[in-house]
Formats: sequence, C-alpha cells, structure tokens
Amino acid sequence: MDTTMCYIQQDGKYLMLYRNKKENDANQGKWIGVGGKSLPGETPEECMLREVEEETGFMMLNYQSRGMVRFVSDTWDDEDMYVFTATNFAFPPLTPLSEGLPLPDCPEGTLAWIAEEDVLDLPLWEGDKLFLRKLMDGERDVSMTLVYEGDTLVRAE
Repeated sequence: MDTTMCYIQQDGKYLMLYRNKKENDANQGKWIGVGGKSLPGETPEECMLREVEEETGFMMLNYQSRGMVRFVSDTWDDEDMYVFTATNFAFPPLTPLSEGLPLPDCPEGTLAWIAEEDVLDLPLWEGDKLFLRKLMDGERDVSMTLVYEGDTLVRAE
C-alpha cells in the first residue's frame, strides 16, 4: 500500500494530527503528520495534495518531497510512505479559516500547531521519531525501513 505524509511548518511549529476519531485506527492515540492512502493511479504528490486539503483545508504552495519510509508489520499491511514537508499554503475560497488555524473538525482527529522543539516529545510511533529527526536536521532524501512487531519497533534500517 502506498501512502503519503506531509509535515507542514510555519513560524517554528509543525502542524500535527492527533488521531482520536476513527475506529480501528492503527494510529489511534498517536500524533502524526497529515496524509493518507493513495487512490488507484494517483502519484505520491497528487495524494499528498488531496489528503492535505481534505484534512486541513490547506492548498500547498511550497512543498518538497523528502523521501520514502517503508513500514513492515506483522499486524498491519506493509506500507510505502512518501514523505513531504511544506512551508507555504493558501486557503481555498470560502473556507472558514482565520489567522492560519487549521479546520477544527478534521475527520481524522485533532489538528494542532506544535513547537518544533516539542514534536519529538509527543506520543509518536518510535520509528516516526527516527525519520522526523532526519527531516528536522535537514536531510533531503530520507530512506529507511521500519519493522514492527505489533506496536513495537524491532528494527530500523
């Protein structure tokens, strides 16, 4: 399965999504970036743009592909996640947003701007901390495989 994840940055903060609304959610109780599953025939870029707009109302203006993370799990379907960062966005016409705040009713969970220095202290997947550190350190092409047994990270390559 192919997915995308976008980490939107503004004023020293990251827009993070606390997954607390869907049933049977592999990410329940975790903070993640914004993204989701690719539709048939959709490129990673098209998927990221669609998912960000669906979950936040934002239209990305300045974004960058930062690599790919493969998740291998004994519980969930294996996943190739294409990672993006973004630093500039706009609001579509008639979207009820003000002062850069995300939509309060995201169907996936609760959106919040988190100071960069606090992001790695959130309840994140252990593997997410590894690739997020690389993104925060400015690594341009992140490539790694994360192997999980249940919710436990057992190997990172």
